[in-house]
Amino acid sequence: MNFLLKPFDSDDYRRVFWALFWLTLVVMLLGIGFRSPWPADEPRFVEAAREMVSNGQWLFPSRGGEFYPDKPPVFMWAIALCYLLLGNLKLAFLLPNALCGLLTVMLVFDLGARLWNVRTGRNAALLLMLVPQFLVQTKNAQIDAMVMCWITVGCYGLVRHFMVGPNWRWYFVSWAFMGLGVITKGVGFLPLLMLIPLAVYAWRQKLYLPSWKWKAALGPLVMLAVIAAWLVPMVLTVLHNGSPEYTAYMNNILFKQTGHRYANAWHHIKPWYFFIVSVIPWLWFPLPFLAIAHWKTFVSRLKSDPQIAILLLWVALVIVFFSISPGKRNLYILPALPMASLAIAAALQGVGQRRWFEWLVTGLMWLVTVVTLVLGGLAVAESPWLLDKLADYTDNLARFGYFLLSMGLLFALVLLVTRRSFSLIRAGVMTFIGWVLYASWGYLLLDSVRTPKAVLQHTAEVIGTDAQLGLIHFKEQFILFSPLDITHFSYLAPVAEQERNAWRWMQQGTQHYLLVPGGDKLQCFDMSKGRNMGTAHREDWYLLGPDAMNASCPEPEQVEVYHTERPGQWMRE
Repeated sequence: MNFLLKPFDSDDYRRVFWALFWLTLVVMLLGIGFRSPWPADEPRFVEAAREMVSNGQWLFPSRGGEFYPDKPPVFMWAIALCYLLLGNLKLAFLLPNALCGLLTVMLVFDLGARLWNVRTGRNAALLLMLVPQFLVQTKNAQIDAMVMCWITVGCYGLVRHFMVGPNWRWYFVSWAFMGLGVITKGVGFLPLLMLIPLAVYAWRQKLYLPSWKWKAALGPLVMLAVIAAWLVPMVLTVLHNGSPEYTAYMNNILFKQTGHRYANAWHHIKPWYFFIVSVIPWLWFPLPFLAIAHWKTFVSRLKSDPQIAILLLWVALVIVFFSISPGKRNLYILPALPMASLAIAAALQGVGQRRWFEWLVTGLMWLVTVVTLVLGGLAVAESPWLLDKLADYTDNLARFGYFLLSMGLLFALVLLVTRRSFSLIRAGVMTFIGWVLYASWGYLLLDSVRTPKAVLQHTAEVIGTDAQLGLIHFKEQFILFSPLDITHFSYLAPVAEQERNAWRWMQQGTQHYLLVPGGDKLQCFDMSKGRNMGTAHREDWYLLGPDAMNASCPEPEQVEVYHTERPGQWMRE
């Protein structure tokens, strides 16, 4: 194959495109249907999507009947639409991100082939799939993989217009997807930052001047039109309804979760260098080490090729943008990863091997293999040390051990058989095998540990399916998996306020029970009269009946009671 051919009607392009497409599709679909939604975020989004389908309220996402005001609804719409089409929530909830991951990989390949050559596009796509953060996020039902995809489409459109074009159709598509990104998770506008280096190169080196026309100013109108498709109906509904609940939703989603959260974050507080020191070296491996291994070539091509420089400057601006905010999570910079992979693949095309880099990657792979084998052996032997560290896994520890031993032996076999191959090829094979095992056998083993199904099923057996179950101080998975009707007292309220409302609700029926975490100190209930329903998420859960109620309880500041009928019914559909 002549990978250096640029024409897109060439056999080389088509062969590589379809080979990448099917490989990526297989990787993305691995494990779908094998597991349920897992914490931390998946049950929240899946429950909101389930309620959209069940109650027909698509404009205001809710969890347990209470508005969920932290994120716009696009990601939840995607899960809900897949649920409507497939009729199976377990199949549906991972599908949107799987498709987003596929689209992202193919866009990176196509852009690399257009800007440089087919070989560069192929290498960039494979490099992206090798980076741990990419696969971890695209194979989860968290919102960030979808935002990454929309931002990548935005970058793709700008690059097609300025560096390959002019192409006004792709320019306006870029702005449309920026708007879609904004109503998915606020930061969808990040491709705009690419206009900064593009403008600098246009001014200093007179590059891409035909792409700068007066109609470029219409781009923001396209973005605003897409945002308005959600924003206008939402605001009009709030103004028409006028209730405090609707108003609080609008104020939270438009103000608290955007500018206020960025400038005055109230959690995940990290130092400014968090992404540079704690995220990029490990979760973006091997990208930074590749650049260091071929530093002279990397710098030389960065200086000589404006296309590489513009992409990397955009990546740097995204990292700076998120570094300024005091609140940081490692997945915040995920949207910059596709363009970083593309730029590094372009800068290092045709380079040879570096011995220390080969030793580094090989050493890390052997380290992972040895650690996997050791942990597997300890688990099979039911080591007291491991039992203490992994209390949630006690019942299945030996089975986890056999899983780890099998994975470690396969890793060792791969490393021995492919020992003469380039280290990144071995890493790719090892990654694929690891995901095949984890997304099948591993998912099935972990599902009982990562969900509260056993606790909720035990509770249903004790109190009967006609009883009403109340929750305080809980996470969304306790709603999503419940085979019983669920009542809660505002997920957003302080625990003391939830407890006071729960005490009053308990007085209203003889078949009312509460499920609470054992570590809570309650004022209105006697925890010593609770019955242990089991352990979930490293917490013992206790069932409180009418006999556990104290004689009195302070009045709640606001009466808040939310009811959902048998949300866990979806598991039996």
